[in-house]
Amino acid sequence: MASRGTITMKNMTTLGKVLSRRNFSTSKALGAKQLTVRDALNSAIDEEMERDERVFVMGEEVAQYDGAYKVTRGLWKKYGDKRVIDTPITEMGFTGIATGAAMAGLRPICEFMTFNFAMQAIDQIINSAAKTFYMSAGRVNVPIVFRGPNGAAAGVAAQHSQCYGAWYAHCPGLKVISPYTSEDHKGLLKAAIRDPDPVVFLENELLYGVAYPMSDEALGTDYLLPIGKAKVERPGKHVTIVAHSKAVETSLEAAKTLAGKGIEAEVINLRSLRPLDFETIIKSVVKTNHLISVEQGWPSCGIGAEILARLMESEVFYHLDQPAVRITGADIPMPYTKSLEAAALPRPEDVVEAVKKILKVK
Repeated sequence: MASRGTITMKNMTTLGKVLSRRNFSTSKALGAKQLTVRDALNSAIDEEMERDERVFVMGEEVAQYDGAYKVTRGLWKKYGDKRVIDTPITEMGFTGIATGAAMAGLRPICEFMTFNFAMQAIDQIINSAAKTFYMSAGRVNVPIVFRGPNGAAAGVAAQHSQCYGAWYAHCPGLKVISPYTSEDHKGLLKAAIRDPDPVVFLENELLYGVAYPMSDEALGTDYLLPIGKAKVERPGKHVTIVAHSKAVETSLEAAKTLAGKGIEAEVINLRSLRPLDFETIIKSVVKTNHLISVEQGWPSCGIGAEILARLMESEVFYHLDQPAVRITGADIPMPYTKSLEAAALPRPEDVVEAVKKILKVK
């Protein structure tokens, strides 16, 4: 673990700043009502802390430093040491403290600088947080949010790039959210903070500095999105593409290319991995008769594998004109080299080729 201080706290923080600058011009060009994912998360936490004094934030560098990715910027100055708490680099320790606080009636937001290091706290997340409501016969709720960057960033190699979507979605007792747009992040984080159960909130570092449109409703303090409801980001009639987090961006780029070839792809942003909105997927597949899932995680036992398995077990299987297809990250630890890293993740051209193949289009 000698690399943690060097890579995680310094390089990854610098990367977050670079990404913020990189997307600044995009934010200005898209119009006035734009908000970065970082600011959407910050607004959600601020509004919920103001609304409910039981809500507090705990994690590495969340207070005086304003967060490694500046998601908690300004909160320590506003709410003080008791509600924005810096911790040592000991995920097992501060996750246990936060989980115990939730059992005692508080509503902690437990930030991991990367979910890869939440592995240090997996016993607390699963054996303590996820199972306690069931094991206590419904007497002890654990209203806690575990949040932070998940999946591949850029140039941070194998120990910082794993997607934990399938990992946590496997576990009863957890709700698992993997948002895409700024509206997703704000509305779902606020819903997660208010939820009576443990919620794993998987963000993507490369999205923090990206600005997306925000409706007047989404900019309001009462904006909530339901956990477990997917969103059709782009309607279409020829093929259904299902994705979550940054893979939605990959899918939308592919759909734009396909539209130029006369192929209209319907892109579904899952937003929630557990519970999974299978009804929205079914409705789309009945219309398009084709399905492709896209994710940055590994293929074995992944989110796409779960979706395809459910499809096989349901009546909607008979609506498929061709076998459903998974597009995933490569089945290897993430390479450090830039060219290999790009090859290890799904690209829009991979989605385009898969669509053309199942539709038998040259």
